[in-house]
Amino acid sequence: MNLPMEMLRSQVASQPYPVMFATISGAHLYGFASEDSDFDLRGAHVLPARDVLSLDPPKETTDTSAVVEGHEVDIVTHDVKKFFGLLLKRNGYGLEQVMSPLVVHSTPEHRELIALMPKLVTRHHCHHYLSFAENQWKEFSSESPPHLKPLLYLHRVLLSGIHLMRTGEVEANLVTLATEYHRPDLFELIEAKVHGKEKALAKVHVEQQEASYEELAQQLRDAGEQSTLATEPSARPALNDLLIRLRLG
Repeated sequence: MNLPMEMLRSQVASQPYPVMFATISGAHLYGFASEDSDFDLRGAHVLPARDVLSLDPPKETTDTSAVVEGHEVDIVTHDVKKFFGLLLKRNGYGLEQVMSPLVVHSTPEHRELIALMPKLVTRHHCHHYLSFAENQWKEFSSESPPHLKPLLYLHRVLLSGIHLMRTGEVEANLVTLATEYHRPDLFELIEAKVHGKEKALAKVHVEQQEASYEELAQQLRDAGEQSTLATEPSARPALNDLLIRLRLG
């Protein structure tokens, strides 16, 4: 995968607040980016202590979009306090953003956060993935004709959840997951998306896909019930210490 990293780094550098980390999420991370797919950058920034303590604190989330060198780039970052709070609420998106191998910008504090991941993953993350999958199925099944993107997101999130429950490891790449869990039916869909367009249609039987959805969703429920992962995150004290150090600079 040839990524325009220099351009992406320049976009991160132009953000209004110091960025603790920024990684690539979305279709590029999931392994089925089309030629016209956006670049979705996600991460965390650090608001100055003076701003946080003021009577009119700034928004905790920054969201910018631009077309640069022919690429659409969407950057969303949260202030570290909000981001750490999301991690403690068993937010699967946050885990995937921290652990994304497609790193645009990193810091020593980002590496500290990576080291804390085993203390943040819980068996209750299965509910995040089940909810996300349900939304994707509703989107896919309500379209006529249906599109590939929500179908691929559906399978990606279910297999990511199963893998997390069984191993405690964050894996968001659908190609890797389809190989690991012996789902050869997904490779043709991935190829169609990669060599097609972002809004490519899904040439599939909806009834078969519904059966696949129900099968994987049940596997995820079972994996959550059988998981040996902790029921609560234990990283709160370490995150609190990291937050204070970041805020005080």
